[in-house]
Amino acid sequence: MNLVTAHDYAWIRTSPLFRHMMASGYTLTLIRGRTPREVLRAMEAEPRGTGEGTAGLIEADDAHRAEVDYDYWDESYVAGAFSAPGEDGDWTLVLGFDGGLGIAAPCVETLSKGGRVVAHSTNGGKPIHLFHWFEDGELRTTFEGPSSRDGNTPDELVPLLREVGFPLTSEGEHDESAPDIDRKAAVLALAERLTGIRVTESLLQGATYELGLVPEQPAEEWTGVVIDITDAHGERLHREWTYEEIATASDRARAEANAPVVITYNEPPAMDRSEHETGE
Repeated sequence: MNLVTAHDYAWIRTSPLFRHMMASGYTLTLIRGRTPREVLRAMEAEPRGTGEGTAGLIEADDAHRAEVDYDYWDESYVAGAFSAPGEDGDWTLVLGFDGGLGIAAPCVETLSKGGRVVAHSTNGGKPIHLFHWFEDGELRTTFEGPSSRDGNTPDELVPLLREVGFPLTSEGEHDESAPDIDRKAAVLALAERLTGIRVTESLLQGATYELGLVPEQPAEEWTGVVIDITDAHGERLHREWTYEEIATASDRARAEANAPVVITYNEPPAMDRSEHETGE
């Protein structure tokens, strides 16, 4: 039985590699029953040969970013994939310094059909730390904070979350009395519980990666905007605008901005001749 906990991943806090991952923003995804080539093809990645270890992956990603036109925000990146033995067969590990974007949801759902996908990421900014578990095409559990879970079975992992060290009650709520832990280390331990793969610095640095340039994902269409703010006095502002309302307001503002400007002058009243002659 795998009894790994957050303590087994204490190495991440002294690892230059993991420090780079956190600063750059990364996604690490584990896919059961798919080869690296299959995974990169599903990600629509353009083949970029192979890279030796994370040094080769970082070098290829840096070379791509050097070619990017910085007048345009480009979210494409080079991902690396390799095979690793785990629970119930071989898995593919995919690592990308993608700013925490992660593999597109439809792609992950497809890759998890008949299998399992586990992913965790950090965006390198705020930062935001996310965890996802897919099973047979279904998002089972996802969370940023372990006490606020979502998915089709958000509470299924509560026992495992507690075992790896997350401070939760048996009901899955935050346990104020429990000691806090390194939550990123706990996420890696949780991923190992679900995959059987022990991610180590040497595993990541020593692998030969299949490389692929992952294209920028198209922006999702939006249907509206919601503003929901509660101020310090408890006063709440909640307002929803549909896409059509915003488009109409934008068109009206554009028309007003492009309308010709009319300037009028207020002339003084004309004096009659007697006033002009007398100067009165």
